[in-house]
Amino acid sequence: MKKPYLYTIILVVIVVAAGAVWYAVAHKSSNNDMGSMDMSGSSANDSNQSAVATDAVTIQNFAFSPANITVKKGATVTWTNKDSTAHTVTETDSQTGPNSGDVNPGSSYSFTFSTPGTYHYHCSVHPEMVGTVTVTN
Repeated sequence: MKKPYLYTIILVVIVVAAGAVWYAVAHKSSNNDMGSMDMSGSSANDSNQSAVATDAVTIQNFAFSPANITVKKGATVTWTNKDSTAHTVTETDSQTGPNSGDVNPGSSYSFTFSTPGTYHYHCSVHPEMVGTVTVTN
């Protein structure tokens, strides 16, 4: 006689779970819209992101923002660390580019680009953090 009760409980659990899934799917907010997410595996720091004409880069949430910038020859770029841990700005192409050492939270580092070219850099502590500075005439 206990088996019908067990089957009833299992059936109720399944119906409640199905209802919860239906409700979650039917009432999802635009903030959770998976259809608009980039599922390609690329990050905001990928080099296919358009370069921004600026001389200021923010370090926050373990990322450089904007990741790709364009400046004129002779411009000084300043990286400001608004993150909770130290980061570096380290040139990766064996060129004469930025090499900050540790930039502590709340601190900044500046570098003047005197030669046109493309300078790739990363955080040596967190190598997945990458950026590019393109210097034009």
